[in-house]
Amino acid sequence: MPRIVFTGAGSVVFTRQLLTDLLRFEGLPTLNIVLYDIDSERLAVAEGTARFVARHLGREVDLEVTNDRRAAFTGADFVVNMIQVGGIAATRVDLEVPARHGLLQTIGDTTGVGGVFRALRTFPVLTDIARDMRELCPDAWFLNYTNPMAMNIWWMSVVAPDIKAVGLCHSVYWTVNDLCELLDVPLDGTHFRAAGVNHQAWLYEWSHDGEDLYPRLKALIDSDPDLQRRVRAEIFRRIGYYPTETSEHSSEYLSWFLHDPEQIERFRLRPLEYIGISEENVAEFEAARESLKNGTDLELEDGAAEYAPQIIHSILTGTERVIHANVVNRGYIDNLPEGAVVEVPAHVDADGIHPINVGSIPEQGAALNRTYLSVAGLTIEAARRGEPELVKQAVLVDPNASSSLTPAQIWALCDELTEAHAKYLPTALGGMLEVETAEFRAANG
Repeated sequence: MPRIVFTGAGSVVFTRQLLTDLLRFEGLPTLNIVLYDIDSERLAVAEGTARFVARHLGREVDLEVTNDRRAAFTGADFVVNMIQVGGIAATRVDLEVPARHGLLQTIGDTTGVGGVFRALRTFPVLTDIARDMRELCPDAWFLNYTNPMAMNIWWMSVVAPDIKAVGLCHSVYWTVNDLCELLDVPLDGTHFRAAGVNHQAWLYEWSHDGEDLYPRLKALIDSDPDLQRRVRAEIFRRIGYYPTETSEHSSEYLSWFLHDPEQIERFRLRPLEYIGISEENVAEFEAARESLKNGTDLELEDGAAEYAPQIIHSILTGTERVIHANVVNRGYIDNLPEGAVVEVPAHVDADGIHPINVGSIPEQGAALNRTYLSVAGLTIEAARRGEPELVKQAVLVDPNASSSLTPAQIWALCDELTEAHAKYLPTALGGMLEVETAEFRAANG
């Protein structure tokens, strides 16, 4: 019986969607679904949610619920990772402390100062996960949803290169879905491919029934002043290719927007927006808890858009499909650094996930990607070598930070964030946790 572990299953709404997508597939055997979380209250809601989804869809599952990670991982075939180290309280720190220093972010979970410190909080847990997987389920697939995606998969390649780790994000799919709606073109019959880095990949192929859709998009944006006030439309107009993440996300990856109040107003940005989104997620959890308590139905969304259920279905049934995946660059993109983590199309079948060699992506897009990957690479090195100065240098390289603060201000900000997050950070970087396992030391000298 295939054993699928949801790590961080207390992310109840996301767990609900993944289970709904998975259990809607025909042809699957009975699945052993394991829900693991360190928060017992959230885990109880996740259990109720899983039982509702299975019952509502008429599917039999063998459900286990545990707050013991090693018990959960024993014999696993797939480990789906959705953890958020520090929760909403840490998110507030990541956004509010930099804002007090004069550095604005919208989401703060991918790159820049928020992404750097979120990564450093997550690395020690990933190291422990990798250790347990190597012992208890060495052949399992590690399917990661936790941000910062590129840094987390890169870190897994450092501490456990033998683990089959892949990062999954729905941004490419929903970008194309929304663009097709904008042009009133059906998604069915649309061909699309994107490559670059997570949340900043570039839609390099986009056509419908053989028609290149980019000229129609360009004409629409050029004729619509309202569309010109979207960050992604501005990036497209200047770079020539459409980026694969929302305007809110995209605005904080560049130096063009958040340092300037006029740009913030023009592009209708809302700094610190993710705090409100996080509060809405908490409210959704509480609503799910009340629905289960009262015996009322939960809302199940349509559409199998998430990649983890598709991967599981393909590997278990042999169904072939193409997804977009975040993997270590082993020559898949020629003009991005070897060994960094990139987002590329990938074939999926019974034998697993097979990234497609893209070649070179548009050089102007690669140039922006390389800055993003420089932040990620310095963060990896900071944790690998235990050098706090590299954390500050990672933030210094970030375009949004360096266009908003002086180097001295960045140093002071990083010191404050290190103190605020100390209980989650590797000890060598000013925290209270030890990042290096015996396996890590053996693999990295």
